[in-house]
Amino acid sequence: MLSRREFLEIASATAALTALDGSLHRAAAQQRITQADLLRFAPKGQVTILHMTDCHAQLVPVYYREPSDNLGVGEMLGLPPHITGKAFLDTFGISPGSYRAYALTDQDFVALARSYGRVGGMDRMATLIKAIRAERGNDRTLLLDGGDTLLGSYTALNSKGADMASVIEALGVEATVGHWEFTLGAARVAELYGDREKPGKVKTAFLAGNVRENEFEDPVFKSTKFFEKGGVKIAVIGQAFPFTPIANPRWLVPEWTFGIRETDVRKHVAAARAAGAEIVILLSHNGFDVDRKLASRVAGIDVILTGHTHDAIPVPVKVGSTLLIASGSSTKFLSRLDLEVKNGRVVDYAYALIPVLADAIAPDPDMAGLIADIRAPHKAMLDTELARTEAVLYRRGNFAGPLDDMIGDAMLTERDAELSFSPGTRWGASLLPGQAITWDDIYNATALTYPKCYRMTMPGKTIKDILEDVADNIFHADPYYQQGGDMVRVGGMSFSIYVDSGVGNRIADMVHLKSGKPIEAGKDYVVAGWASVNEATQGPPIWNVVGDYLKRQKVVKTATRNTVNVVRHRDPAQRAL
Repeated sequence: MLSRREFLEIASATAALTALDGSLHRAAAQQRITQADLLRFAPKGQVTILHMTDCHAQLVPVYYREPSDNLGVGEMLGLPPHITGKAFLDTFGISPGSYRAYALTDQDFVALARSYGRVGGMDRMATLIKAIRAERGNDRTLLLDGGDTLLGSYTALNSKGADMASVIEALGVEATVGHWEFTLGAARVAELYGDREKPGKVKTAFLAGNVRENEFEDPVFKSTKFFEKGGVKIAVIGQAFPFTPIANPRWLVPEWTFGIRETDVRKHVAAARAAGAEIVILLSHNGFDVDRKLASRVAGIDVILTGHTHDAIPVPVKVGSTLLIASGSSTKFLSRLDLEVKNGRVVDYAYALIPVLADAIAPDPDMAGLIADIRAPHKAMLDTELARTEAVLYRRGNFAGPLDDMIGDAMLTERDAELSFSPGTRWGASLLPGQAITWDDIYNATALTYPKCYRMTMPGKTIKDILEDVADNIFHADPYYQQGGDMVRVGGMSFSIYVDSGVGNRIADMVHLKSGKPIEAGKDYVVAGWASVNEATQGPPIWNVVGDYLKRQKVVKTATRNTVNVVRHRDPAQRAL
């Protein structure tokens, strides 16, 4: 749970937010939320930092439901961002039914989505950014992107990231980092972003101080870029996703090594301070809990702009003197952080997590034109209706979501399998009941560079081992051993997970749903899955599997299922599996 100190800090920080939220809740009920309401902010200090992250190539407004479960383990149990639903509203003093409740939680999602409309869209994001720059001045404003930008839609996949590269340049993003970018392959990343020695096609600086070459361990990319804003020298240090060659195919980046590299981060911070930096920012794709631990161990970082875990928190989380900023995903939020500097140090700040409510924000015409040009050659295909939803479809959550269940059902049916595995990725738009499911929606959920849907036999023991391995990657008590993502989605079976138990002892009670019988360790089962990190994987691309399934179904009746029994206990010794 929250410590008293953390609770008081959050309560203090949310006092102003709560008062504002109440007035805008009333305005929303009368359909009067405006762009000016969302941008209302009392400027502070010399510098404004703008941050977005994990957009996953989402160009146009979508619906996006926040998770019902986001479990913390070990010392992170009960701390933000591991609070959801009503507990989230209560912790941050947010009114139920308000636009912030809609943006930040799963509560009354369908009803509020119908009231408040879609979120995000790069044309709306551009409007907000331009408005803040006009208010503060370009010379005081620094726009940073937290990565997972170049992949996650059809047009991004088709153009190998070129569409999003043009978008971030048009936005004026001044530095970015990477994770899914690396699944475009080392050569493509180098072509777009360059390396430590030479520039790439994209003007935006690509910073990744934790990526090295295998043979001599030389840095591949620059770690740090200096900016001067408002007369203040700022150092931005980039941190790519540290587990890229484990969570994603090693063969796509065969000559590069990754890692958290805490010692290197400490050196980069010291070097930045020695070079006169008055503000030190870590632009990170570590994930929130990794960054929380890093902040407790590395002195001298003023701000960590965290990404990867898609968390959206309406106030900064303070660890020592470091502010952790979590800006959500899918172009749904823009963070604004104003910093006041005196005598070479940050002495005060003001912060807002701005929901990008598409209906309240005028599209920027320049960005809207660029997006239209990007999508025009593919628009007819992307808009093609494949089926309709009967219940809300969403993905985000630790264990399951109806959108992933639909993908699993497609694999079970189209690949004639008994069980299915689907990756616990967090991106992909939500769909409301009665909404058309289009090719655009399917690619938004499946557009990987390694999409083949395999079919093979696996013994029950291997199935359990896979689940145990993924569970440890997510729920290890030490954040430095957490690789992010959500639990692999499994179709055709149910199981129990003892979250707080140790490695190899979390998964139990596996049942084959069709037969109603327990999964047997020595028995073989036909399994379909996709997003295998194995280069030799064979099978049709997952989007074709899902598309064929939907065309036959016409109406998708998948709703929330209870096939995962989640068990929590504080002492892992309380139950031996």
